Parts: sequence; C-alpha cells; structure tokens
Amino acid sequence: MRTTIFLGALTAMTTVSALAADPTGDWRVADGVAHIRVAECNGSVWGAVIWEKEPGGLDVHNPDASKRSRPTLGIPILIDMKKKPGADQWEGEVYNANDGKTYSSTIKPIGSDKLEIQGCVLGFLCGGETWTRIAGPIPPSNAGSVAKASKTAVAPKTTGATDSSGRGQRPAASADPVGDICLIPDIARFAH
Repeated sequence: MRTTIFLGALTAMTTVSALAADPTGDWRVADGVAHIRVAECNGSVWGAVIWEKEPGGLDVHNPDASKRSRPTLGIPILIDMKKKPGADQWEGEVYNANDGKTYSSTIKPIGSDKLEIQGCVLGFLCGGETWTRIAGPIPPSNAGSVAKASKTAVAPKTTGATDSSGRGQRPAASADPVGDICLIPDIARFAH
C-alpha cells in the first residue's frame, strides 16, 4: 500500500514537473479575447489563434497589404521560438495583430498552468502578459516534415456529403476550426 501511494505521488510530481517546462497546449490570453494553440512544429515552437471572442476579425494592421483581408483566426502569433539552452524558456518573435508589428519575444512556462510572454522593441522597450492554460500539452507534430515531403496543401476535412448546390462536399463541422497549427501555410512554409 505504501509503495503504491509513493509511486502515485512520484508519478504526479513527474507529470507536474513535465508540464511546468512544456509551453505547448491551448492558452487563453490575459484579457480573454483569444485562445492561442502553441505547438512544436519540426523543432520550433509556434503559436496561432484558434478562438476569438469576437469572430470575424481581420489582420487589418498587417504591414503586408496582401494580408490585411486575411482572418485573424489561424494567424501565427508566436513565431519560430527556439529553446534557450539550459533554461525553460523559448526565444523568437511575437506578432501583435493589434498594431501589425512583430517583436523579439520570449516565452516561459510558470508552473503547469501559466505562460509568461515577453516582447521587446529595440531590445529594451519590453512588455508582456501571462496566459492561462486551457488544454494541453500537445505532442510534437511531424506535419512539417510531411508537408515538406509532399509539397501539397492539405485539404480541409469534409463530411462526404455534398453541399446544398450538389457541386461539392461540405466542410466538416468542428469545434476546433484550426486543428494542427503546423499545417497552417504560414507556419508550414517556415517550420522545415
């Protein structure tokens, strides 16, 4: 009985310890207006918007005029984050859709349910916030290597039924419209 309790406690401590250093999963941003899925895509950590409090947002502040009409749902927010040697911290960039700018950034798990995001302009004008875990962690995706090998876009999931016009298949209804963020073209193109 003591051995079982000890092993159970040891397993629980190991699980909490593993979660503490794992930034992957789904996170609610500090003001609650979006959820970000963070995943490892072929060696780098990326994050993309998977839910919005006010659906239908567009990336209107993007400096690239061709991207200003793209939906904010599914856009990469954490970009090419690399693990910092000897620390539970990742460095890369963060995209702020509110101003269309990209900042040098670090992310750092705080315990098992918080993720600290810091972004800096010119290396010294820094700000940040803390996100709260809502799901995860997520196993590393091999989608980047699959996409790289096939060089073709992945088709959306369908139900197999035709749409009301009879011309094509309806997209599958899903509570998760984004899915594997490593398949998002803006991530798949760079995560190779």
